[in-house]
Amino acid sequence: MAEKAAHLPPLDPRNPLAAIESAADAYRNWGRWGEDDVWGTLNFIDEAKRVEAAGLIRRGTTFSLSQLFDTDGPQNGWRRRTNPVHTMLDTGVDAARGNQGFPHGIGGADDVVFMPLQSSTQWDGLGHIFDRGRAWNGRDCGEVVTGEGDQVTGIEKTRDRFVSRGVLLDVGAQFGENGELPDGFAITPEHLDATIEAQGESSHIGTGDIMLVRTGRLARARRDGWEEYAGGPAAGLSFTTAGWLHGHEVAAVATDTWGFEVRPNEFDDAFQPLHQIAIPNMGLFIGELWDLDALAKDCATDGRYDFFLTAAPIPFTKAVGSPVNPIAVK
Repeated sequence: MAEKAAHLPPLDPRNPLAAIESAADAYRNWGRWGEDDVWGTLNFIDEAKRVEAAGLIRRGTTFSLSQLFDTDGPQNGWRRRTNPVHTMLDTGVDAARGNQGFPHGIGGADDVVFMPLQSSTQWDGLGHIFDRGRAWNGRDCGEVVTGEGDQVTGIEKTRDRFVSRGVLLDVGAQFGENGELPDGFAITPEHLDATIEAQGESSHIGTGDIMLVRTGRLARARRDGWEEYAGGPAAGLSFTTAGWLHGHEVAAVATDTWGFEVRPNEFDDAFQPLHQIAIPNMGLFIGELWDLDALAKDCATDGRYDFFLTAAPIPFTKAVGSPVNPIAVK
């Protein structure tokens, strides 16, 4: 049963620390699943939830929710995040010239990719963000993530957990122009509730669901070019949705934007404050840079906004985030 969200005072843009402290105290899940927990809100997904999700498959139609991992992707070098670099190790040219050293005419091709793990569609792991020196479940962040990686909550710990009922909330279609929200549009709990009401019963959000929020920002980037898609202004979830997410007991949330939450942030001096509540305090997994456009079109056509969703991260050992190719099946 979802918990009732705590009532916090209205945001004061001049006092981000007070808002962060209040929300962290109100929505913290430390100890909820034991002191050794490494799954956070993925604990909300149980076997019954996966059986429920499987029952949503009716047509067998699949949608990849991943952007391409492309050299010409959205990254601009912020904090050394670059687009993937794809290089061939062996090619058809080598095979044709017979210089690969294989017998009887067999040849082959091999390649390698260098990339930050959060350069395209990805999950933020629980070791990605800290709150005043503390990682998920109250651990000392310096002991959790070292130069050798995440020693406790590495993304590989979740490699079989992201299978559940997915729900798309197309806020861009409900409140935007031509399906696209303007930059800086803060999606509040009221916007989420109104979108659910407008989309109908298949959009209800419950314990263990993976919630996908479409803003339309990726659609604009496709039309107009990347511009400031990575790190610039964008619509996104308001800081005030922390209690809504906590109360609905969602397992994970993903958006079609670079940063998940509204940018610029809602305070005079803050950086990604909703991340600061969601990841280290709630244990909530955040997906970013997801491609929700084709799925949204299909949902609008058939009137069903829930589906079977599998979104396993590549299990890079001790990583604090990972690429993913999410698959929605309707």
